[in-house]
Amino acid sequence: MLTLAKHANAALMFFLELAVLFAAGYWGFTVSPNWALKLLAGLGAPALFIAAWALFGAGGGANAVYPLTGLARAALEIVWFGGGALAFYAAGAATPAAVLAVLFVVNAVLRLVWKQV
Repeated sequence: MLTLAKHANAALMFFLELAVLFAAGYWGFTVSPNWALKLLAGLGAPALFIAAWALFGAGGGANAVYPLTGLARAALEIVWFGGGALAFYAAGAATPAAVLAVLFVVNAVLRLVWKQV
């Protein structure tokens, strides 16, 4: 049963990563009434998040170009997932922002307890 819970927590981490990208895009498409700026921000913000994750956090660091561990990895996750929550909030979606933040904290605590980090 614990193995199933650990796999579910890993899947949650993946869906949280997707939620951050969605939040960045959602924010970008609400940032301005100008369609050119909407396209630039709506496509550019997720691209920047993807680049940061690929460079420093992909695959728990195993697939990253510059893998981070320890406190640096924790800081990356807080900034990355916090950035997703802030993007939702800045776009006027306070409830999804809160849900993303709470789910990230629960996921992170479980990953620490179950040594999935």
